Amino acid sequence: MKILITGGAGFIGSATAKTLIERGDSVVLIDNFNDYYDPQLKHDRIKTLPKGKKDAYKLYTGDIPDTKFLEKVFKKEKPEKVLHLAAMAGVRNSLENPTLYADINITGTVNLLDLAVKHNIKNFVYASSSSVYGNNKKIPFTETDPVDTPISPYAATKKADELLAHVYSYTYKLPTTGLRFFTVYGPWGRPDMALFLFTKNIFSGKPIEVNNYGKMSRNFTYIDDIVSGTITALDADLPYAIMNIGGDRENTLLEFIEEIEKNIGKKAKKKMMPLPDGDVIATVADIRKLRTLGWKPTTRIDQGIKNFVDWYRGYYKI
Repeated sequence: MKILITGGAGFIGSATAKTLIERGDSVVLIDNFNDYYDPQLKHDRIKTLPKGKKDAYKLYTGDIPDTKFLEKVFKKEKPEKVLHLAAMAGVRNSLENPTLYADINITGTVNLLDLAVKHNIKNFVYASSSSVYGNNKKIPFTETDPVDTPISPYAATKKADELLAHVYSYTYKLPTTGLRFFTVYGPWGRPDMALFLFTKNIFSGKPIEVNNYGKMSRNFTYIDDIVSGTITALDADLPYAIMNIGGDRENTLLEFIEEIEKNIGKKAKKKMMPLPDGDVIATVADIRKLRTLGWKPTTRIDQGIKNFVDWYRGYYKI
């Protein structure tokens, strides 16, 4: 199988590509290597991909709002399935750059959906987000819950992607599955995420900012579980679906910090902060829907955080 992955040098994209290559698939990666965070990390992720198999992967540098660029890739590579992960991420940054988020996350997605129909793609799996649930008070979040009140431009773009995917599934019979990711973490993770920021600051003796005075909780989802769930959805070829993908245990932010401290061997200097605009107090996933396809998360935060801290020590030579 040949699978096109947008955001292929990203955290989830590169990890999924690695597993697909190892099982015998070919992947075509698209990434623009922007400077939202250090592009070197993205290039280093690509270097981890297996090179043994001929044409195991090809990498194209470009932007998904660029229709001519995408058309060239589709025509040349003729992918059979698409895993669309490219996006401007980050709730707080979207409040400052809403136009950029709309351009990449919405226009880029429409371009890919159009090309998927034109090139008879067998399955189109795309990244949504737990942020679409907004300040939903019902816990855990279920796919049938109303998601009409996003509280950040980022969340609104992800909701828009889900609506667009429905149009293409209904009108053009394009199989689409949207995956609502819940707080993904692990080795090679994003530097703007809490685990990376906390680890960096604890090692360097700088304070960490603890939002909402620590009164927050998440389904922290380890990268290997995200990869296995994403591939499960890719293989399923469902006519249309939206599914939560998250851990099966709710952890508080303070529990998360304690695990980081334990693995670093050093206490954090905590700077207690109010809840930032656009952020939510709790995100907890009902994952029964994805479980029906045979998937289940297996990694708890004690092991997942240990793996990340070990990777961080090695990558930054600490």
